[in-house]
Amino acid sequence: MSVLAINKRANYDYQITDKYEAGIILFGHEVKSLKNKNVSLKSAYITIRKDKKGNPELYLINAHISLYKKASTIENYDPERPRKLLVHKNELKRLIGKKQEQGLTLVPIKLYTKHSLIKLEFGIGYGKRKIDKRQAIKKREVDKKIRTLTKENIRG
Repeated sequence: MSVLAINKRANYDYQITDKYEAGIILFGHEVKSLKNKNVSLKSAYITIRKDKKGNPELYLINAHISLYKKASTIENYDPERPRKLLVHKNELKRLIGKKQEQGLTLVPIKLYTKHSLIKLEFGIGYGKRKIDKRQAIKKREVDKKIRTLTKENIRG
């Protein structure tokens, strides 16, 4: 498994409760561009839409996948086009229920390869408030200080 992209803001802006894995439908040149790590999940999010028959589907929105450098000219290519995610029906029903019931958000966490397939790990959680973010920063700084002090004590 090699990680292609990580959404660093996901754990900072959201309290993730559950994590899921989904396949993603891509064009061939997008796969090559992903394997060169020309992707950004910075402002990406996941939404639920209905298809023509009224069945719910998951879509990855605002994930920027750059055009593959060696690809022939591809006209009207949108690097931030919506991309359909592939999950099992029972997982999709569970996600829809949790999202409607508790007002949670679907957040992409990372893109990676798994047995030559490209997978997206996403989480379901709620947005943190500003106070929660400050507490997380303070906790991280205290933990860092403790680690440096323990290293100094061990050395000497």
